Amino acid sequence: MLPLIMLGVTLIVFSIMQLLGSDQLLSAYVDANAIDKMSPAEMEAVKEKYGLNDPWYIRYGVWLNGILHGDLGWSIVGKDKVSKAILERFPYTVELALYAILPIIAGGIWLGIKAAVHHNKFADHSIRIFALIGWSLPDFVFGLLILMIFYVGLGWFPPGKLGVNAEAVVASPEFHRYTKLLTIDGLLNGRLDIFWDALRHLIGPILTMAYLWWAYLLRITRASMLEVLRKDYIRTARAKGLSENVVINKHAKKNALIPVTTVAGQMVIGLLGGAVIVETVFNRPGIGRFAAQAAQQLDYGSIMGSLLFSSGILVFGNLVIDIVYAIVDPRIRLG
Repeated sequence: MLPLIMLGVTLIVFSIMQLLGSDQLLSAYVDANAIDKMSPAEMEAVKEKYGLNDPWYIRYGVWLNGILHGDLGWSIVGKDKVSKAILERFPYTVELALYAILPIIAGGIWLGIKAAVHHNKFADHSIRIFALIGWSLPDFVFGLLILMIFYVGLGWFPPGKLGVNAEAVVASPEFHRYTKLLTIDGLLNGRLDIFWDALRHLIGPILTMAYLWWAYLLRITRASMLEVLRKDYIRTARAKGLSENVVINKHAKKNALIPVTTVAGQMVIGLLGGAVIVETVFNRPGIGRFAAQAAQQLDYGSIMGSLLFSSGILVFGNLVIDIVYAIVDPRIRLG
């Protein structure tokens, strides 16, 4: 079933891309300035070379056959094989996700519970306003604000992945890329300066994603917590004279967090699949930015490869979420 889902997604996107026509798809193989200077005969020769005159289902079949043989095609954006281009960029997305996951989940759940416990009080109203702003603000706008304040204004958190001096150190033969994660490799090489430089470049996108996900996660947590606090067993616990901390932490919190599991899991999947806008705004060379560049240049080999990769993460991630959900809530049984 899962392979069929991935196959269906790629088939739909590939079919939509073919609506562009062979003339537009030609720009994926030939520079736009060169196309203007080509004669009709030369254009037809290039189309024949890359099979652009073939029916879309034949081109899809050729691409699918390549996948079955481990060949995702050539990446114009990455100037390398699509599979290699994706694997080179994936560690930057993973590193960003690893550092963002903990503050997002911990902060979102804490704020949501605090708002529910102080329902209709000052803390609740303040947190709801905080969430409303984050929910309404586009991520690229908030990302640009972070850049303006913390980079342009204060010079603290620059975009990109590393500074110029740190790039030179990482590129040297003496620096070993054990994990491909710059912060961890910096520590393993005993270079705290590289660790700190890489971390500084992560803080901007982490702040952006954290605020936007907090806005969503705390709303879900608050609603779930309020529903649990109205249950009869919570009233019974309070009637027995249990302290509010015991009622909240021992009886209410566990059940309130069950629906949050799905949201948190979807967030992790989204982060690993690539935060397109955030990576683009902060010039971080991850999967999301790679997919955006591929779309801009009509590099459909890279687009399809990115889609296949992200679909795989999505399908596998949802499978993990279902398993975790069954563990958290024993009432659920996997069929």
